[in-house]
Amino acid sequence: MEQNLNQDTYYRKIIHVDMDAFYASVEQRDHPELRGKPIAVGGSGSRGVVAAASYEARKFGVRSAMPSVTAARLCPDLIFVRHRFDQYRQVSREIREIFFEYTDLVEPLSLDEAYLDVTTNKKGMISATKIAQEIRAKIWDKTHLTASAGISINKFLAKVASDINKPNGLTLIPPDRAESFLEKLSIDKFYGIGKVTAGKMHRLGIHTGGDLKNWTEAELAHRFGKMGRHFYRIVRAIDDREVKPNRPRKSVGAENTFNKDITLEVDMLDRLRPLAQKVSERISQANDAARTITLKIKYHDFVLTTRSRTLDRYVSEFEEIFPVIQELLHQPAFPEKAIRLLGVYLSNLAREKEEEDEPKSFVPVQLTLEF
Repeated sequence: MEQNLNQDTYYRKIIHVDMDAFYASVEQRDHPELRGKPIAVGGSGSRGVVAAASYEARKFGVRSAMPSVTAARLCPDLIFVRHRFDQYRQVSREIREIFFEYTDLVEPLSLDEAYLDVTTNKKGMISATKIAQEIRAKIWDKTHLTASAGISINKFLAKVASDINKPNGLTLIPPDRAESFLEKLSIDKFYGIGKVTAGKMHRLGIHTGGDLKNWTEAELAHRFGKMGRHFYRIVRAIDDREVKPNRPRKSVGAENTFNKDITLEVDMLDRLRPLAQKVSERISQANDAARTITLKIKYHDFVLTTRSRTLDRYVSEFEEIFPVIQELLHQPAFPEKAIRLLGVYLSNLAREKEEEDEPKSFVPVQLTLEF
């Protein structure tokens, strides 16, 4: 039986706040000579990667995670600025203090974005839109940085909404317009649908949410596996995920980019050993353990691949982790190309499993006329 929104449904009021070009904007704020100019936060060398780009640089196609040499080619006047993560963390703390004035249900996704559940809030305000407006104004007053916000009935819609009027924008998707909004939305703008999946959908004739909605759940599951069932739900504005403060860490990892590409196994193992030691120390300090061990490999041509193994037991010691990494280096085959980056990650955590087993509860709140 198809589930749709209706007037008898209980709704949460969710805000997604996303800072505008956060790292780059902090640099332009603190260095007036950079304002209005195309800048990229990151290294400018042959091994550099863009961590963030100002909106002036984005007009040229410069994006985060792009190799610096590519960014410089796209934008010859691009100014590279060294990152200051301590400063970004401090500004992020100031912003979160503002969030907590309104609700304790704050789920940070990164330093520059977070979900807030304001269904019931500390100020007793009915309108989530007014709360978002106040938050954006306070962020500007305190940090002189702009933020965009999306407001809707669930996390998916709020996340999509926050990107509609960037930068320095605010978008509301109220309950009675949620499905019609998604039906008209380009599939490329659905949060969680990347370029590869969007391309596959285009080839199937799926260009908008309305096109996606014409497919049955079974058809989408056949084409896209488990994610197909997710697509079936979100296009109908169905997303039951709660805003979870202090989200449990999903993985523990460490990685290293090398000054020179490496090809010899002995060099790879020499670099993997300290990484495995580091993740072992981190997970032990967290009093946790993991079942899945992943080896991350980025080749000289920036092609990225991962190799994983899930064990039948939880591990945390270096002596248990490193032998698996050694095996993964040869499975399915030893790398044939030169390597520029190696990483070691632990996931499928014991603490995460414990929290999943805990009973969930949700107190519904009646939809109010003002959203």
